[in-house]
Amino acid sequence: MMALDTSLAPNLKSHLDTAGVYYDVRAHPWAPTASQVAQAAHVPGDRLAKAVLLHDGAGPVLAVLPSTHQVSEELVSRALGRSLELAPEDQIAVYFADCATGAVPALGTAYGVETVVDRSLDTSETVFFEAGDHRHLVAMNGTAFRRLLGTARWENFSIHR
Repeated sequence: MMALDTSLAPNLKSHLDTAGVYYDVRAHPWAPTASQVAQAAHVPGDRLAKAVLLHDGAGPVLAVLPSTHQVSEELVSRALGRSLELAPEDQIAVYFADCATGAVPALGTAYGVETVVDRSLDTSETVFFEAGDHRHLVAMNGTAFRRLLGTARWENFSIHR
């Protein structure tokens, strides 16, 4: 566990510390997109879990997938039996108020948001994800990451790009 680290979004830090999992925070040059974050941080793009907020009339769903993939709204909607579309930025700010725009952590459980994870992340030994800003990543063991996802559904809903 990291103590006294202010580079994490407060809700994320509280969630990680409460869970008692080991994690590391890695600084990297500012980068606006997940693929650019992977390059700037020198981590494999298929192990960088990005988060995309989707929504419909029933509420938000956080889709978590590798940065090398693109979410298919059609596939995730079909898998969940919903009609999901990308959430607008102002709605993202409501659920992830302690995060920079576009730097949502891949743990919807830390924010009380239903989460669906692409199966392509199921076997990753190490997983990296945004810490809530555009300059830090959380790195953790894949087993701990999967445990933190709790009851998240695992589905096939992304397209490798």
